[in-house]
Formats: sequence, structure tokens, C-alpha cells
Amino acid sequence: MAGASGFVGRWLCAALAAEGADVVGLGRSVQDGAHQDGVTWKRCDLFSLLDCERGLEGAEVVYYLVHSMMPSTRLTQATFEDMDLILADNMARAAAFVGAKRIIYLGGLIPEDQSKLSRHLSSRLEVEAALGATGVPVTPVRAGLVLGPNGSSFDMLRLLVERLPGMVLPPWTRTPTQPIWIGDVVQVMVRVVTQDVAVGQSLDVGAPEVLRYRALIEEMALALNKQPSMMDIPFGPKVLSKLWVSLVTGSSRDLVAPLIDSLDHPMVARNRAIQVALGVPGVPVRQAMARALADNEPELPKVPRGPRKEQANTVRSVQRLPLPEVHDADWAAQEYMAWMPRGLWPFLKVVQEDDGISSFRVAGLGIELLRLRYSKSRSSPTRALLYVVGGLLVVGKPTARGRLELRSALNECTLLAAIHDFEPSLPWYLYLSTQALAHLAVMRVFGWHLKDVATKRVPSAQPKELGAPD
Repeated sequence: MAGASGFVGRWLCAALAAEGADVVGLGRSVQDGAHQDGVTWKRCDLFSLLDCERGLEGAEVVYYLVHSMMPSTRLTQATFEDMDLILADNMARAAAFVGAKRIIYLGGLIPEDQSKLSRHLSSRLEVEAALGATGVPVTPVRAGLVLGPNGSSFDMLRLLVERLPGMVLPPWTRTPTQPIWIGDVVQVMVRVVTQDVAVGQSLDVGAPEVLRYRALIEEMALALNKQPSMMDIPFGPKVLSKLWVSLVTGSSRDLVAPLIDSLDHPMVARNRAIQVALGVPGVPVRQAMARALADNEPELPKVPRGPRKEQANTVRSVQRLPLPEVHDADWAAQEYMAWMPRGLWPFLKVVQEDDGISSFRVAGLGIELLRLRYSKSRSSPTRALLYVVGGLLVVGKPTARGRLELRSALNECTLLAAIHDFEPSLPWYLYLSTQALAHLAVMRVFGWHLKDVATKRVPSAQPKELGAPD
């Protein structure tokens, strides 16, 4: 289970363990191999395909509960959409590799009109597509706001009502919504597997009633025995809503912003037939509020934390680039190596050495800036992997996991260029103002080059095989 240590994950682990399932929880900072409360924990960095393959070994059903809202390195040069996409692509590839029979994904409710979806909801749909791209059947369970103790969205709503004596309510508070009790979400996700239904199809879940966000705020106030004054206003820039929700609740703007953006859409279950057929009619909102605030949640699995890692100046950078038709990710990696000396002429030279080594050097001086090793065993036509193994611009450690990968995603129509766990040797603030900005600029120009190749405005560089002698 990816996301097992989170809000929904712990409830789901408890429910599956109660059914007698052999539950394995994946997490970046858990104690590897620990077995506690019916769950076996495996340390797993979901940005690493190798970690995902090892983590899913022996899995028949994969639960995917991951939403990448928060950065996982000191510097993250990526949108949450691109991070979500690369994580889902890893999980889909790993599930196919281990022979998993099914993926269950907890996503978001999608309105009927999909022409103007928020970035948040568009990403949810994209993750569904990415999870199904390798052929493993996917069942997306689509839910709105989940009501339960310690849920991030629920806690934001509670803190707003607790801390504000009065509120002005912008237009998004009149949008219809259909939240759901955490126990109902979990029971649906358990029963779609144990009763073997909804294979390869999505299902919407929600409470029996639909209400507007204003009414949801009123229900929270009633449950808290509060009487805040509320006034509807006909305007209200969302940027202000994001700011005051973040300030009042103490929640990160990285978490608040995408959620506020999605509130323009009616978050309503379009068809609850499968949910009801599974014997989960749904707890009414008022009852769910009372349960969540009573804080008498069932005994949930404790997450055994592993040894804390030393905080390093690590970087993750993910850029989405066009991938010309009839070409693959391995071609893109070769094209990148051949294009770089031209794109950065007359400053850079790339030397292809034996054993898959590409050496990036200052032209005319021979000073090696970066040294990359192409991993033939871990690469494929849809993914080229190069480890950062040396050079003046990187901190060299025997255990370093720094790597560059180019992979195709979404049925090979999108190219993701990603740097993971890169630790620069430059002083941190000097790196931010020089090398970090240069990398983004280079990737942007390379993207323009790929677009020109796709439209035949420029020829391909006809690159050599990676690692071939120059």
C-alpha cells in the first residue's frame, strides 16, 4: 500500500488487517521490515522505480493513496502535477513488473463538465490514466472531502470555524459538495476487492446528501457549538481565500492552493450505485461530523519510524517536455547528450567514454563538471536512467542516489526529464542563484528543440549510442 502511513492509509490498513489480509505498508521514513498491528512495513522512496519494484514484490492488489502536495527535498523544481505523474508512472510500472492483478486508487470527484477542470482535478484524472498505462486494471474510487479525525481538509474546516468569530463567504462557498465519512471510504475500498467488483471502472462515493460549502461550514459550527457570523459576498479573489485559509489554519500554501482552486467545481458523486450495492449507504454528514469530532477513532496501526536521516541539500527537478512521434525516451536521452554541446556552445563539451560514461566538461579547459553513467540494466526504450557519479558540481558519496532519468509517460506521448536526490557541491545559496536556474533554462531550451524536431523545423542530432566512445 502506497500512502499507508497517511490519514486514509492507517484506517485502510486496520480494515484490511481485520479481514485477514497480508498488508504491506510502504513509506519513505518507516522502519524497514517492522511488523506491527497486522502491517509489515517496507522503507520505500516512491520516486525510485527500483524501490517500488522491491516494495511491491509479491503484491496481488496495490492500493495507491498518494497525492504529492508537499516537497520531499530541500529544493523541488516541479509542479505537483508532474510529481504526481512520475510517482503514478513508477507505481504502474512496478505493479506490472511484479504481476499485480489490480490497482485501487483513491482520487477526487470529477464534475460532468471536464472542459475547465482545476489543476488539482486534472492531475487526479491524469494519475488514473498513468496508473492504467501498463495494463494492470485500475479501479479509481473518487471521493470529495473526507470527514474524519486528523484528516487535512477536515482539520482545515474545523480550525476555520474554531478560530474565526465571523466569516465573509466568497462565491466558491455556494458550490455543491458531497463529503464522505472516512469509514465509508475505507469500507468501499475493502469491498471492491473482497467482492471483486468494479474492475477497470471508476466509482463515485459520498454521503447520502448534497450540500453547499456554506452549509458544510454551518454543520461544523453546529457540531462545535459555535455561532460565527457569516456574510455572503458576490466576489472574492481565490488568492485571498488561499492566503487567509493558510494563515488561519496554519496549513501550508502548497496544500491549500490546489484545494481552493478545485472548489469552483461541484464536487458531487454522479452515481453512487456501486457504493450502495456494496452495502455502504453512507453516514449522513451531521453524524459524520459528530463522529470525527468525538475523536474516538478505532485502534489504528502505529507507524514504526526508522532512523532519521541527516538533512541534506538535495534537489529534485521534474520537467514535462514534448516527445516527438515515433521516438522514445531512450532516443531522447541520446538526443539530449548530442544536443547539449550545441545548445551550450562554446562553453560545454560532452565526451562519451567507455562503460556508458558521459563526461560534461568545460570546453577548451577539460575541467569535468558532471559525470553520468548510463545504467543499461535499468534502462529501456521508455526510460533512460543515468547515475550522477562524479564531477566538480556534485557532492561525491559512495551511497549517493543522484540520478537523471528521461521517461515517456501517458502512453508514450509525454516526456518527463527528472533529476532525483542530486546534492550540489556549490554553497547552497550560490547554487540556487546559478546552477539551479541554469538547469531550468537548459531544459526549457531543450524542450523547444524537441518541439522543433516534432514539427520537422530542425533535424534530429542523430546521436550516438550512450556510452559509445567519441
